[in-house]
Formats: sequence, structure tokens, C-alpha cells
Amino acid sequence: MTMFSNLIRFTQEKTQYLYENSLFLQNIDKLIFASVIAVFLSSTVMSSDVIGFIALITVFLTIVKILTKPHEKLDCKNFELWLLAYFMIVIISLAGSTLFHLSLKGFFKTFTYLAFYFSMVQYLKSNRNKLPYVLAAIGICVSFEAVAGFLQNFAHVDEISTWQDISKLNPEEVMTRVYGTLKPYNPNLLGGYFVAGIPSLYALAAYYFAGKKLKFSLTALAFALLSTITLFLTGCRGSYIGMMVILISMFAVSAKYLWNNYKQIYLTAVGSVIAFGTAAVLFVSSLRARVLSIFAMRQDSSNSFRFNVYHSSVEMFKDNWLLGIGVGNQNFREIYGLYMKTGFDALSAYNIFLEIAVESGIFALIAFMGFLITLIKNSINFILKSTDTKAVIIASAAIISIIAVCIHGLVDTVFFRPQIQFIFWTMVAVARTVIFTTDNRL
Repeated sequence: MTMFSNLIRFTQEKTQYLYENSLFLQNIDKLIFASVIAVFLSSTVMSSDVIGFIALITVFLTIVKILTKPHEKLDCKNFELWLLAYFMIVIISLAGSTLFHLSLKGFFKTFTYLAFYFSMVQYLKSNRNKLPYVLAAIGICVSFEAVAGFLQNFAHVDEISTWQDISKLNPEEVMTRVYGTLKPYNPNLLGGYFVAGIPSLYALAAYYFAGKKLKFSLTALAFALLSTITLFLTGCRGSYIGMMVILISMFAVSAKYLWNNYKQIYLTAVGSVIAFGTAAVLFVSSLRARVLSIFAMRQDSSNSFRFNVYHSSVEMFKDNWLLGIGVGNQNFREIYGLYMKTGFDALSAYNIFLEIAVESGIFALIAFMGFLITLIKNSINFILKSTDTKAVIIASAAIISIIAVCIHGLVDTVFFRPQIQFIFWTMVAVARTVIFTTDNRL
């Protein structure tokens, strides 16, 4: 790190005159922020390649900023050491992959995601006051998808592919699964997107309430509730589990402020949510059938498919436990063909952690788990000890999103889609900024 710091200081000294006399460099933070917003906005309607290209613009601008802006520094927190180790192991896995050219494409995606995280960290370190705006940008995109999905439900959109097993369902139990505008169209992707982004809306509602801006608070709450309803209309069972994690986590954090002085209101709110959720499952036949299918095990074709993929993926891991097969879904698909059961083709392991183990080996999994555990531990300690209400709200939104996405990722593959990845790594950057930056502007 010292070598990099010396190199950065050298380039900053050599480009000082250029920085002081360049309108472009003087406003580079504004350009970075605009590119970040463009990443979120493009995620709602653009293809993966376009989203990735815009993210690389953010990365490029960040590198230019680091090399030219005086006093810009690099630092590394404890959980980021795990992340750095994970990335280094991915590089080693790439070098040892038998399908190097396919794995290289997957590696570039991983590099783009982590480089975007690095860019967000560098931007937010000196622009902590922009944290609410970042959450608002995510919240606006999630709200847009909520409106689109809600309207699709009433339009009774047709399935683009076989998204649910209807062989044992009555007609009234078949759900119209909405998919929004995210590409490729898939209700599971939309469900995962909601899991990643909904905490931003609830956080904004609490943030503005704490700032006594009731109109903004009620607007954010209204869109948060609409997004929650639309999440259940996706029929994505993994996102149902993720949403339960979000609700439980929000109630756990809010207990810090409500339990002692507003215990009755707190218990009423918790009871109301439980009662409403139970009533929805009991009286909405399509939702009830979807929820019960979670527990159908092999009787549901989607569950059975996942079990077959898990079994084959575990066998892949056993044969490639040290360095894995190399990152990337195309690489996975080629190798998976040697292990799969006939008729059960797959692009991934349908489990984040199994996927990492298969692609990059046991040590990559350990490093990634170390990163998550350390980050979550730091975040929880901050939430419990901090007296800054607004900072706690934003940190809570970030870590709740991260945990919920990972829980959803235990049973689904959408974690690796760029729409979710960019929100995930943004939330990691948000948590890091709130926890480790002493600037109190929020």
C-alpha cells in the first residue's frame, strides 16, 4: 500500500498545475456522481453490456481523480483485506482454468463489479453528504420497477418461459408472475432486485422522518410498501425469504429506538405486519400455493431442479476444490455438462456460496465468507453503539440489503446479475463509509 501511495503522491505532484487549471478535473466528482446515477438508471432498462460499460466510465473517472487530485489517498479496512484475498484467489483460479478464454470473460465481470465498489468508496469518502442521494437513486429505480410490475399484474402478462410448476395447481392458484423492465425478463431477477433495493426506500422513509420532512417520508414509505407488494407478485420464493429477513432486521434495528419509550406502538406494528402477512397467505390462493411450494421439496419441479443442480455442483466442487473451474457462467455451463443429470442444464449452482466454491475453490469461499462476516460484525457494532440516528439508519439499510441478498442467494442465481451486483457493492461501500468515515455531514 505504501508503494501505491508514493506513486499516487508523485503523479499528483506532477499534475498539480493541470488539476488547478482544468475545468474537467475541478468537476470530476460531479461527473463521477452522474455516472453512478447513470449506472442505476440504465440497470432498469439496458442490457448487461451497456450497464457494465457505464460502470467502467465511473472506474475510469475515479482513477483519473486519484492520480490528479491533491491529497487523495488509498486505505484498506479490515474486511477489505478479505476481499483483496478473494480477488487474488480469483486471479489464480483464472490462470489455472482449463477454459481460460471463457473464464476470462467472467473475470472481467468480477473485476468490473469490484472496481465499481472501489470507485464508490473513493467517491463517498469525500462526499459523505451524498449518501442519501445514492439511496434515493436506488429507491427511485426500485419504485419505477414496482409501478411497472404492479401494472403488469393487472395486465395479466404471459410467461416468457416456464417460470412455475402448474401441473398440480387449480387455475385460481396460478400466479401472474411480474418481471418489470429488467433484462433479461425474469421474475426471479425482479424479486432479487427488490430484495437489494427495498431497504433503501424504508431507510429513506425513516431518514426523512428523523429530519422531520414528513412529506418525503410518507412518499418513500408509500413506494416502499408498493415495492413490497410487487415483490410478492413476482412469485420469486427466494425473494419472499429475503423480504422476511428485511422485515425482521428492520424491526430489530427499530427496537433500539422504540422499545423503551414506545413499546406498545412497536408491538402493534410488529403484530400488524405478522397479521397482514398471515392473512395474505391464507386468503390469496395464488400466493398461498406459491409459499407452500417452498416446502414441497421434490414434489415441485423447480425445487427438484435445484436439488439436482446442487448435487451436480457439489460433485464439481469435489473434483476442483482447490482452485475451482474459473469464474463465469459460460465456463460453469461447459464444465457442468460433464456432471449434470440429463435434462437439467444450468448456468450456475443456484447458491452464491456453492458457486464461489465451484468457480474459485475453497480458499476463495473462505475469503468471501471472511469478508461478509467481518463487514456484518463491524456494521452491527456500529448500529448498537452509535448515537447518530441518521447514520444508523443508513448503515442499517446497507447491511440489511447485503444480508437479505445473500440469504436470497442461497436458493437462486440472480445475485450475479449486474442489476443486483451494482446495488450490492454500492451497499457495501455505503456501510464502509458510514462506519469508518468521521465526517458527520448527513
